[in-house]
Amino acid sequence: MISDRHAPHQQPYGTAYEHMLEKIRYDGAYPTRERADEAARLVLAGLGRQLTGEERVDLAASLPLEAARVLTAQIPALQPLTGWAFVKDLATRTGASLATTRWDAGSVFAAVAAYAGPDLITRILHQLPTGYALLFGRAELAPAA
Repeated sequence: MISDRHAPHQQPYGTAYEHMLEKIRYDGAYPTRERADEAARLVLAGLGRQLTGEERVDLAASLPLEAARVLTAQIPALQPLTGWAFVKDLATRTGASLATTRWDAGSVFAAVAAYAGPDLITRILHQLPTGYALLFGRAELAPAA
C-alpha cells in the first residue's frame, strides 16, 4: 500500500487558472478538467517555444500564473514554426492525431485570446509565421500586394 505522506503534494490551482481550464474544457468539449489541463500545458508550452520579445512578456502577464509559468518555462526556438508545423510538432511530441492536436490548439488558443485581448493577439499574430490566425479563430489575411 502506498502511503499518502510519500505522494507528492499537489498545489490547488489558482482561481484564474481554474476559470481558464473551465473555458478550455467547455470550448473543447473535454470530458474532464484534467484533459483540459493536459491540452493547456501542451499548447502553452508549444507557444512558449515560438514567442519572443515583448509579446511573450505581455502574454505571460495577461495569463493566470500557472499558464504563464508553462509558457515562460520554454526556451524559444531559433526557427519559428508555421501554424501547421506547430500542430505537427505537438502531435509528434504526444503521439496524438493531427486532428486532435489541431482541436487542442484551437481550444486553448480561444482561452488565451480571451485573457490576452484582441490587440495583443494581433501583435502576436504579426510576430508568428503564417498559419496561427486560424488556430486563434481568426481569418488568415494575405498582405496586400
